Amino acid sequence: MSQYDTVIRGGTLVTGTGRFKADIAIAGEHIAAIVAPGTALDGGRTIDATGKHVIPGAVDVHSHHREPGYTHKEDIITAMSACAAGGVTTSFAMPNVQPPPNTVERLDAMIELYNSKSIIDWNINAAGTVPEEIPGLATRGIAAFKVFMVVDTGRSYPHMPGIGIHDHGKLLEIFETVAPTGVPLMVHPHNQQLMTHIEEGFWKRGERDAQAYAKAYAAYDGIIWDTACALLLRLQLATGTPLHLLHTQSIGVVEQLRRARDAGQDISAELNPWALFLGNDWNNIVRMGSYALSYYIPEKNTQPLWDALADGTIDIISTDHGPHTKEEKEPGWTDGWKAHTGTPSAQFYVPLFLGAAVDGLISLERVVDLIATQPAKRFGLARKGRLEPGCDADIAIVNLDTTFEITDELVLSRIGYTPYAGRTTHAAVETTLVRGNVVYENGKVVGQPGWGRQARPGA
Repeated sequence: MSQYDTVIRGGTLVTGTGRFKADIAIAGEHIAAIVAPGTALDGGRTIDATGKHVIPGAVDVHSHHREPGYTHKEDIITAMSACAAGGVTTSFAMPNVQPPPNTVERLDAMIELYNSKSIIDWNINAAGTVPEEIPGLATRGIAAFKVFMVVDTGRSYPHMPGIGIHDHGKLLEIFETVAPTGVPLMVHPHNQQLMTHIEEGFWKRGERDAQAYAKAYAAYDGIIWDTACALLLRLQLATGTPLHLLHTQSIGVVEQLRRARDAGQDISAELNPWALFLGNDWNNIVRMGSYALSYYIPEKNTQPLWDALADGTIDIISTDHGPHTKEEKEPGWTDGWKAHTGTPSAQFYVPLFLGAAVDGLISLERVVDLIATQPAKRFGLARKGRLEPGCDADIAIVNLDTTFEITDELVLSRIGYTPYAGRTTHAAVETTLVRGNVVYENGKVVGQPGWGRQARPGA
């Protein structure tokens, strides 16, 4: 009988602090040993990673899987298949589903769905919108609560009733109630009163298409983001609630984050791939309309965002994976407020950021830190995000000596398209393991529904 179940040989391991050649021995679900190349190891299966880089699997703490309620867009199996193909080994579901998980009963039902269907490890960000339910929700192994500060205008999705809190007093109550649980609170920042005024101005001028929508959300150098962030940081300071700020995309928010970090506030912040590879190029908005929105981030923000990733002001990269059907995007050509907002990215964000490292925009070690180590640390996943003995054998083997073209034909998401189609990057995911089990190899998802397990804080 072999001492180890799997041995990965010949690769260059990349961590958040360095890179080195080594072999990895896996026993059961965990990394058992990391040894010098060529060390004699008795393994049942050997994976040859010669010439490749070996990184910890990505931990995506912000992804919209759409199940239950919106499985015409995506479901757990299709979402997790895209993750597996993209080197993602843990993915957190967002609560804008139907019914939203804002009660213990609803969350428990959703947990059962994931237990039976997920290919990779997972968690669910419960909607922290019902204060009396928050203490009970916190006992269900969740890693975060989620609140939206946005009211949708002209559509019922993706920000439907039951998940949004816009009254500042109620938002303070939620901060106060979440604080004793110790669970981080994720917030989608938004200033609805300012947005209502801004969008009404566009409508009075007869401007309603996707380009008008893009300009409205970016108006006044991101005033809706900057003012919302200021409120959230002040609420965090008042209550001590661990705050995770979503959708960092403006220079103003970056500057506020730096000041808050210098003051020692308990905050983390994430950037989404559309901020640097899609919505930061006006030509994409013109060419693709609502298919490129998520949001428009004027080009002057691009370098400051790269700088903030590099210096730790932004400490996490997550996808905000947001699949919508073409039928839900098409209305944007004439009315951007009727097209569903969000863009898919679970399958391709790891190659895009690794490729950016190859191109010299950021260090490879920092990318690994941002996509794996820091999100696992922030959300208490003690065995995730690192290549170390005792950690879960969540591993992606990647080729950084290639030219990988993203195409619609590769898409595993139910919607069947990607706004990144036609883009090339110098990185491709070749093999993905979740707790020692190969879930993706040779261009195919081989993991089975039900293998994925809830990634609970402390475990």
